[in-house]
Amino acid sequence: MPTTSHNSIPRPPVVAVMGHIDHGKSSLLDRIRTSNSVAGEIGGITQKMSAYEVTHKNERGESRRITFLDTPGHEAFNAIRSHGAKVADIAILVVSGEEGVKPQTVEAYKTITDAGLPFIVAITKMDKAEASVERTQQLLAEHEIYVEGYGGDAPFVGVSAKTGAGVNDLLDMIILVSELQNLIGTTNVPAEGIIIESILDKRRGIASTLIVKNGTLTQGQTLVAGTAIAPGRIMEDFLGNNITTATFSSPVRIIGWSELPPLGATIRIFGSKKEAEVFVATERLRIHHGTSAIPAEEIAADTVHIPLILKANVSGGLEAIHHELAKISIERVHIKIVHESIGDISEADVKRAVATPDGIIVGFATRIDPLAQSTAERQGTPIHTFDIIYKLSDFVREVAQKRRPLMQVDESIGTAKILKIFSHNRDKHIVGGKVETGSVKVGSEIKIIRRLADIGRGRIRELQQQKDKATEITEGHEFGTMIESKIEIAVGDRIECFTVVEKQ
Repeated sequence: MPTTSHNSIPRPPVVAVMGHIDHGKSSLLDRIRTSNSVAGEIGGITQKMSAYEVTHKNERGESRRITFLDTPGHEAFNAIRSHGAKVADIAILVVSGEEGVKPQTVEAYKTITDAGLPFIVAITKMDKAEASVERTQQLLAEHEIYVEGYGGDAPFVGVSAKTGAGVNDLLDMIILVSELQNLIGTTNVPAEGIIIESILDKRRGIASTLIVKNGTLTQGQTLVAGTAIAPGRIMEDFLGNNITTATFSSPVRIIGWSELPPLGATIRIFGSKKEAEVFVATERLRIHHGTSAIPAEEIAADTVHIPLILKANVSGGLEAIHHELAKISIERVHIKIVHESIGDISEADVKRAVATPDGIIVGFATRIDPLAQSTAERQGTPIHTFDIIYKLSDFVREVAQKRRPLMQVDESIGTAKILKIFSHNRDKHIVGGKVETGSVKVGSEIKIIRRLADIGRGRIRELQQQKDKATEITEGHEFGTMIESKIEIAVGDRIECFTVVEKQ
């Protein structure tokens, strides 16, 4: 057991569960919590962070509390996983004993190691005939993830969410690792905590989930996260029950924020709303004056802007959308977020889209307000909603490709070398030459090239071959021509005939 002072006591571990999509993270937590959240997930993907508390009796028969963070597995939710790693004390890296190491397994491992977290490897789906602990250990080692017995000190446990095999061993291992970490908390100090999730409750306003890292949070205290203020009158535990106090490692939902608290923000406790407002006012001034202005992105004149109005059910959803949109890079297309917020798509969002030329409303895991739907239909404004993050990004990418402007490109027809100058009068030049590549044609625009430098433009007005008029001279043949150009042409210059075509 960890040693403590008279003011401190052991605190429960906060455990982040990470790994590849569909490797059984949520199923494992369901077995631990004896619930069924998987059935409620869209496409089998956990698309927001959730926190749960469980009580486990260790080998000595002592009841120990553990807080679990269920973090999304899809690559787009890496930012949310990073927040989970920062708030956690221990990580569980979930790897399927059937499928082995996947790209998100490696990415989750990097998040864990970057955060400096001790971790346990949970090898899942051990009820499957194809599952193999030894093969999974080998695959992990091939990706430089070393467990006990394979060159490392990370413990591993084989588990089956379906049968429950190994789950108690995993919980025992979590308690053991937490004791080795000497996790200590102090109850008689103001609460410290980190925001892990925010959502707009249609009836009750902005709500956020935070993990108390130390101290005691008491009902009625005023909280500040970033520049958001909450009176702390409504506090709920992870089951939705009203509570009056919460201490370290507990997930707590606070309802009634003045604005959306940023993910990963630490909370500050104030004795009154007035004190909190003074602090926030000072913080706003610091942010405004203390940061240097970043020059606006230089955007080419022919760039098409795609204005997006983004809505999501939770703040983590907006963060995931940003992550996905950042990967869309299409020349001469600029994706611009003109507004974003959490909650249902509202009539105000539709009006904003109507007022924004070519504006698009995109919703993620959120609903459309009936009034917004009728207004959109009346205004002819489409609303696009998605429950799977990659489908949303595919849609935006497709729109960007379709709206990408056509670009005028000079396409070479042929080149010729000037061999003789017969005469020139103002912008009329009578010259002789020989076609080197392709062909030259009457009416073609030309580039005049001298010593590899493009020195000007002109146009072929007449062509002759052996004193006969011609419309086109092909490669290898000599010709006479009248060129119209303001540039004085010299022997040795080359002309390049080109046509202008439009391409994406």
